Amino acid sequence: MITTCQQMQQCEEAAFARGISAAELMDEAGRGIAAVVRQFAPRTGSLVLFLGKGNNAGDALVAARELLTDGWKVHARLCCEPAAMKELPRRHLQALSGHVRIIEDAIEFDFPPGPIVSLDGLLGIGAQGPMKLELELLAREMNALRSLRHAVTIAMDIPSGLNGDRGKACENAVVADITAVVAQIKAGLLADGADQHVGRIALVPLRELSSVQGDAQAAVLTPRLLRSWLPRRANDMHKGDAGRVGILAGSPGFLGAAELCCRGAIRAGAGLVTLIVREEVYPLIAARLPAEVMVQPVKDYREALDMDFDALAIGPGLGFAHEPQILEILSRLDLPVIVDADALTMISRHPEVMNEAAKLPRLMTPHPGEMARLLRHYPSWNGMSRRLLVESYISRSPGLTLLLKGTRTVIGTHRETTLFNSTGHPGMASGGMGDVLTGVCAAFAAQHVPLHQTAGLGAWLCGRAAERHLTLYHSAAESLGASDVTAHLGHALQDLKEGAF
Repeated sequence: MITTCQQMQQCEEAAFARGISAAELMDEAGRGIAAVVRQFAPRTGSLVLFLGKGNNAGDALVAARELLTDGWKVHARLCCEPAAMKELPRRHLQALSGHVRIIEDAIEFDFPPGPIVSLDGLLGIGAQGPMKLELELLAREMNALRSLRHAVTIAMDIPSGLNGDRGKACENAVVADITAVVAQIKAGLLADGADQHVGRIALVPLRELSSVQGDAQAAVLTPRLLRSWLPRRANDMHKGDAGRVGILAGSPGFLGAAELCCRGAIRAGAGLVTLIVREEVYPLIAARLPAEVMVQPVKDYREALDMDFDALAIGPGLGFAHEPQILEILSRLDLPVIVDADALTMISRHPEVMNEAAKLPRLMTPHPGEMARLLRHYPSWNGMSRRLLVESYISRSPGLTLLLKGTRTVIGTHRETTLFNSTGHPGMASGGMGDVLTGVCAAFAAQHVPLHQTAGLGAWLCGRAAERHLTLYHSAAESLGASDVTAHLGHALQDLKEGAF
């Protein structure tokens, strides 16, 4: 559920009226935040708590208590004397006396070699307006530690200085890499531009705050939502049951896109994957593909209309030399089709084809530039939020699912709940990621997963696979390549089944 801050506060008040104490909620929230740290920072190092006066500081201290047992060295930056803190955080700070080192300047402090993780415990969702000077100074210090020392910043519930309802950031608001959202997703975290401060969203559930009335027309992708969408394989399943995927991709100079798309389909569980290429491309690509991929050379792409597939992916590295053939397939083929890359550009040039294709089961996966080309005939849509743009576009296309890529991918289908992805990191800002996504989505579509759910599974899994590469190999985000994402799709699938953040 996506809520306003007021709705969340009312839910808390109702819990208190039922006899639930703030201390119980803080303890559960802190343990959940510690679990977030363990997932995204599995190597122990220096944990720096930036603490305000309120209960957000208490959540951070409970998390620190849990993480001490793992071997973290805990340091704290205080905005005030401990006596000025609220009762609960003051008690937790006293309980950790001797285990937490109070420091005066995190930038100048000589941390030992190893990971540095900052916990933003300055402000909670009740804060409004600009930060007080003492908190703003600590927020600036936290941001500087992230920039200069490459610390990982984890915000709790909401980055300090970000409005929880509108997503507007005040000056020097905390820039988080991960936001451990407590109980329910706050609307401001999903606003356009807020992702710069929010980063990766990890939902920490609280049992007593699970029943809240919010925006039921949108949802954030989490394993709790996604697990039931993932097909459970029967013991007697065979490759035909796992789906026949056809892929129209690749042209001279753009063979890697086709290869990545095929690898994505294989690693997402497709039973049979066939790459359809022009005869002149066949000798260039056949030897470089995984052994599991069949390659079908054709004189005319329209031969695919008579092939036996459960789903088709069209576009990665395809080129434009045979555009009329591709457009005919898009407007005629009555199968789930994943439309990406060059195929999207073709549709933007021929809106009449879009009118036909939108009546058929189609998943379009544009990045912002491709979306702009699709919308150039509709200037009235300029200035819309990403969510409103997606919802407006699909309202006129009943067969269409739209996955608008970006830092916070948005997915829409007519009469379905709008979905926001939570996974991924800036290392995915490199070529080929969309090609992998197209193959992954084709694999699920071929297993007869509805396209709306297909898009949600594909977006979450690709982002989680990218995260897995960093933690498993102690690798920097800058080194990530699209082929690394395909290599870790199996880990991402297992994380989904097991309920990772």
